[in-house]
Amino acid sequence: MFFPETGVKVYLVLGKTDMRKAVNGLSIMISEHIGKDPFSGHLFVFCNRRRNILKILYWDRNGFCLWYKRLEKELFRWPQDTEEVLEIGTRELSWLLEGLEIKQQRAYESERYEIIS
Repeated sequence: MFFPETGVKVYLVLGKTDMRKAVNGLSIMISEHIGKDPFSGHLFVFCNRRRNILKILYWDRNGFCLWYKRLEKELFRWPQDTEEVLEIGTRELSWLLEGLEIKQQRAYESERYEIIS
């Protein structure tokens, strides 16, 4: 999958989403129901009740992009968290698209270091 720019956040809109919604309906959901800015350039990921369809909506400089993936035989490992929105990284989104859990038990945690002068 194409990931827009570095520093982009990924928001999973948890629960079930009506996949008949297109750009307008999904962007209204983002702004009114979860209180985020659909024009931010961040990725907003939605899943249907059966967990075989994902839609990803994001703003790209001068227009919305809507990415759609339907699985023919398998199901996405969509989180069952009770929160309304879950922020993940692009690495976790790649795992989700590949059929893996977003919380891998054996994955290394990211480390950040800085030089103190």
